Amino acid sequence: MNAPLHSFNQFLDPFAHAPGRASAVFGAPSLNLILDQARELRPYLRANAQLTEKNRRVSEETTQRFKDLGFFKLLQPARYGGYEYGFTGFMDLIAEVGRGCTSTAWGCALGLIHQWLLSTLPKAAQDDVWLDNPQAILCGSYAPAAKAHKVEGGYLIKGKWSYASNVDNSQWALLGVHFPLLHPDDKPSAGFLLVPKENWAIEDDWFVMGQAGTGSKSIVITDEVFVPEHRKITFAELSSGQPPGLKDNPHPIYSIPFLSAVPVCLVAPILGTLQGAIDTFTELCESRVTRGAVAGGGNSLRDFFPVQSRLAEATAALDAATLLINRDTTEVEQMAMSGVPIAVSQRIRNRRDHAYATRLAQQGVDGLFAAVGGAGLSLDQPLQRMWRDANAISRHISLNWDAVSSMVGQHLLGLEPKGQY
Repeated sequence: MNAPLHSFNQFLDPFAHAPGRASAVFGAPSLNLILDQARELRPYLRANAQLTEKNRRVSEETTQRFKDLGFFKLLQPARYGGYEYGFTGFMDLIAEVGRGCTSTAWGCALGLIHQWLLSTLPKAAQDDVWLDNPQAILCGSYAPAAKAHKVEGGYLIKGKWSYASNVDNSQWALLGVHFPLLHPDDKPSAGFLLVPKENWAIEDDWFVMGQAGTGSKSIVITDEVFVPEHRKITFAELSSGQPPGLKDNPHPIYSIPFLSAVPVCLVAPILGTLQGAIDTFTELCESRVTRGAVAGGGNSLRDFFPVQSRLAEATAALDAATLLINRDTTEVEQMAMSGVPIAVSQRIRNRRDHAYATRLAQQGVDGLFAAVGGAGLSLDQPLQRMWRDANAISRHISLNWDAVSSMVGQHLLGLEPKGQY
C-alpha cells in the first residue's frame, strides 16, 4: 500500500507550507526529495525490523544510510553542513521512517532532535562536536540523575544515566544533572552537560517487550570526568526562547522552547507506526482467508464487517492525530519566525495534544491488532511488533495520557500545573 502518510490532499492541507517544511540553506535538498528517499528505504526497514528488535539496537549499517542520505542534517546549522529545516519537516521524515520500523524511527528521531538541541548550546560546544566530524550524532538521558560539582573552568560528574536511546550509534551524550548553588540566593537548577564517548561506558541493560530495537541502554561514568563550562545548558535556558546558541546563529528554529519541540520527536514515530499498521493490515486483508475452527473457514478477511470498521477507525485516528500535531507545530514555527513568545496556555495545550495524538495512534494500532486473529501472534508478523511498540511509546512519561492530562486539568482549573511544559 503506497498511500501518503496523510490521507487528506496536500493541496487542501492548511499546514503544507509550514515554515519548518522549507529550508533557506543554499544547496539543501528539497523536503520532497528527502521524503522520497525515506520511502525508498521502507522495504529495507521493514525487512530488518525483526532483526533490529532481536539485536536490541539500530544497526551501524542503517545509521550510516541515514547519514549518507543527510537525515541527521535536517535540523543541523548550515555552518556545519546542515539544512536548517524545522519540526514540521522533521515530523514528516520520522513518520515515514516509522512506517517501516518503529524502533529505527525512534533512534533516528532522537539522533536528529539532538542536532537541534546541540545547536542551542554555545558555539564552542558545537565546534567540539562537529568541526572534526560534521556527521557526529548524540544520545541523551534527560532526567537529572547526578550532581555536578563546580571546579575551575567547568564541572566534575560521575554516575549512571538510563534510557539513552540509540547510544550504540552516538559519539556524544547529553546528560541530565543538577547544578550546584553557587550563591545563597540561587534557585536550584538542572540541565545538560555534553560528554564525549571516550568518557563513558555503556551498560547493556535494555531488555524490554516493546521498543526493544531502540537500544535505550544506560550510560555509566565510574570515575569523575571534567566537563568544560561551555558544554553546559540549563533547562531554564532551553525554555527561555533565548538559548546561548542563538547568539551565533539567530535562526528562529533554535529559539523554540525545549518542551515545545522535543516531544514532537517522540510522537512522530508512533504516527508512522499507525500508518505502517494500516499498510500491513490492508495487505493481510487482501491475501488472508480464514480457516475456521469448526466451520466458517474459507472467507476472505476483508469481507468481515468488524475488519472493515477497524480499518476505518484506524485511518480516522491517524488523520485526527496528524492534524492535531501539524496544527500545533505549525503554530509554534510561525510564532518563532515572527518573534512571538509562546504562552504557557498554548504550551500546555500542545503538551495535551502530544499525549492525545499518541493515545489516538496507540488505540488505532490496538484496534487493528485485535482484528487479525491468531495469525497476528506470530513473531514474524509485523503487526504484533507494532502493537507492542505503540503501547511502549504511549507509556513514555512525556506522552503518558494520565500524567499529561492531569497537568492540563490543573491548569484549566486555575491550579499550579505540575509536569513538563
